[in-house]
Amino acid sequence: MSYAVINPATGETVESFDTITEDALQAAIAKATETHRTWSKNTTVAERAALVRRVAELHNERAQELGEIIVREMGKPIEQAVGEVEFAAAIYEYYADHAESLLADEKIDLLAGEGSALIRRSSLGPLLGIMPWNFPYYQVARFAGPNLIIGNTILLKHAEQCPASAAAMEQIFLDAGFPEGAYINVYTSHAQIETIIADPRVQGVSLTGSERAGAAVAEIAGRHLKKVVLELGGSDPFILLSTDDLDATVESAVFARVDNNGQACNAAKRFIVVEDLYQPFLDKFTAAMNAVAEGDPAKEGTALGPLSSAKAADGLADQVERAVAQGATLHSGGTRNGNYYSATILTDVKPGSDAFHEEFFGPVAQVFKVADEDAAIELANDTPFGLGSYVFTTDDEQALRVADKIEAGMVFVNVVGADGAELPFGGIKRSGSGRELGRFGADEFVNKKMIRIG
Repeated sequence: MSYAVINPATGETVESFDTITEDALQAAIAKATETHRTWSKNTTVAERAALVRRVAELHNERAQELGEIIVREMGKPIEQAVGEVEFAAAIYEYYADHAESLLADEKIDLLAGEGSALIRRSSLGPLLGIMPWNFPYYQVARFAGPNLIIGNTILLKHAEQCPASAAAMEQIFLDAGFPEGAYINVYTSHAQIETIIADPRVQGVSLTGSERAGAAVAEIAGRHLKKVVLELGGSDPFILLSTDDLDATVESAVFARVDNNGQACNAAKRFIVVEDLYQPFLDKFTAAMNAVAEGDPAKEGTALGPLSSAKAADGLADQVERAVAQGATLHSGGTRNGNYYSATILTDVKPGSDAFHEEFFGPVAQVFKVADEDAAIELANDTPFGLGSYVFTTDDEQALRVADKIEAGMVFVNVVGADGAELPFGGIKRSGSGRELGRFGADEFVNKKMIRIG
């Protein structure tokens, strides 16, 4: 396995990093274990929260520098890159602000007997985080923020194409005052990931990535009886049932599909439109997608940068070609230039075709026409995924009715890009299990110890 920064806009290899040695890996696990035994057990929640708050401050202070790193690593437009760093900072701030309330004792009302009972939350030990390339800072914040206030220590294995941002984050934790061993960046091979999960000192693993990676990690963790949180793929529906401002709805639809160069697990990917709005929506959506300009991700104002790598561009191009070969219509776009791929619309995607059940990780939208609300829900749920979803309607009762019937971990009504540090993130079906962010993100890797007093 090779860790390297390869600028997807130019193809230039900027920097390479060595995979960790076996001796260094064992030393890292030992250090994380020792730091948990000593530092974690001898600090208060407030003391750990103060360190996490400093991590947030350093993200904000270094936002431009950190943003420029991931522009080079994975092609995110610079304004979005800096925005991601600031969102990561907000997540750390949230957990610093709410640390004591999230970890406060929880009283249990007894049904019988004298005395009292409570739940006291405490750390488990070292955890392994396996993170993806598409949101290099945000994904780490979702995992590290809550677990460090809990007192768990972290071994962080980042994506092979994000070694520079991985190193920058480790330095932030050290600069914030965390002791060595609280957060350790490890450039591991795939075989070494199995070594870490199997190690009895490591108490759990959180992975954000592909279905294949999730299945492999869950299988290893299951053999070793380790807790797992998985955030995997998505093919989120964007259901349009009614609108009093079609232009604004189209603007939301475009943002929901091309943000982060179309490479987000919870991006809207399947646009399901009732028949009386289908043609007006498609016309305006086509014009707006065609107007999304590709450009240098390092320059301000760029709307669409390159895909993250040549491999990613190859895969997306192949998906579109197979979709058309299996009966879909290439309505607009479909142009590749190096690692850039134009904002693209597919229509007439057939049930049973590959495209109907695949996740398109790039700026490719599928648009479907349905007769009514029931048909929209049926199509929205006809997917192996169940991460997020979007519902646009002017009818408040319909919004809640549809939200109740959608098979997904998240439903956003009349809004996109509304994720927040306080809002739980996660899915069902093949989109994974467990939750991150909000109070639920601080309840995954924690010992909820029951104490009964007579």
